[in-house]
Order: sequence, then C-alpha cells, then structure tokens
Amino acid sequence: MNTTVRNRGPAGEEPVVPAPVTERQPTLLDQMGGPMGFVYSAVPVVVFVAANSFLSLPATIIVSIAVGLAVTGYRLMRGERLSLAAGGLLGLAVAIGIVTLTGSARDFFVIGIWAYLAGFVVTLGSVLARRPLSGVVWNLVHGGTHAWRADRRLLRAHDVATLAAAAVFGARFGVQQWLYVSDETGWLGIARIAMGWPLTILAALVVVWAFRRSTRLLTPA
Repeated sequence: MNTTVRNRGPAGEEPVVPAPVTERQPTLLDQMGGPMGFVYSAVPVVVFVAANSFLSLPATIIVSIAVGLAVTGYRLMRGERLSLAAGGLLGLAVAIGIVTLTGSARDFFVIGIWAYLAGFVVTLGSVLARRPLSGVVWNLVHGGTHAWRADRRLLRAHDVATLAAAAVFGARFGVQQWLYVSDETGWLGIARIAMGWPLTILAALVVVWAFRRSTRLLTPA
C-alpha cells in the first residue's frame, strides 16, 4: 500500500510554506510619476518665470532648455520610463518654440490654456450628449460590450465624474486665460502650478470612484 510521508520540521511541526509574494499594483499617484512628479512638472514653469523676471527673453529660453534637459537626464538616471521622463521635455520644447516665434513670454502658457478649453468642450459635450466620457472610456477598457448607459446609477456616476473633469478644465481655462489677457506672466506660472496636479488628482479620484462602481455592478467576479 502506498503511503505519503509528509515532511516535518525537527520537532514534528508542519512545514511552513511561505505565502506567495504578490507584486504591488501601481497606484494612480505612481502612474503620474509619484510624489516627485509634482516637483518635476513644476520646475520648468518656476525656472521660466523666475529667469524671465531678471533675464532677457533669449537668455530665459536658454536657461529653461538647459534645466529641462537636466531634469530629464536626472529622471532617466533614476530609472524612470522614457515616455514619462521625456514627456515633460517635449511639452517644454513646444512651449519654448512658440515663445521663440512670438517673442512674448506669456505665450509659454498658451498651448496649455487652449488645451484646457478643448478638454472642457469635449467633457461637457459628452455629458450633454448623454455619453459621459468616463463611461465611454470604462466601457472600452472592459471590452466595449456593456450596456452601462441603461443603468441610471452608472450613468449618473459617470455624469458626475465627467463633470468633475469638465470643472477642472473650465476653471483652469477661465483663470489662466484672464491672466494671459492681463499679461501677468508671473501669476500665470503660479496658477499653472496651483491648478495643476492637485486638481488633477481630485478629478481623478472621482473618475476612479465611477470606474469601480461600474466594475462592481457590471463585471462581478
């Protein structure tokens, strides 16, 4: 008769099987570059505004490019993804290119301002069309086959999430466009930083709530 002998420890105890190690899933903050992502996104704006206050525009451009390259190199040395590290440099290059063409320091912010307006129009328009953008994205991520709009609770949740994003875009455009027209380059820099990542995270939390609510109700595991 076959018998199975179970291995035991020196005192006859049951062997201790280590628990499987699960890989930590990246959080929303991790995907945005972590806590240092706030600093990296603010550095080019701070440097440009500070340099512009006491240097000529050509010198400000040179200093901004040098700092942008240094920050990107540092992020790559720390092992960050190339797409994440180089994304900020690309945005800086576009902003500097516009300033070079127009000769106006305030145009450093013009692309961002009009991007906010576009974001506001798209998000608000999707809600008015009864296809809130956060719900459309959730459905696409989950195969595009869920009748999420038929559930009033989910449609309302995605209305709230998409309107939160629209409010962020609208507030950024309204404040920064007013400062742009007033030629307040320094205050534009302050507004860009103050209304940047903090508002993004607040809106993202509402979107995550709507995503989780949809997943719980439509894709019960």
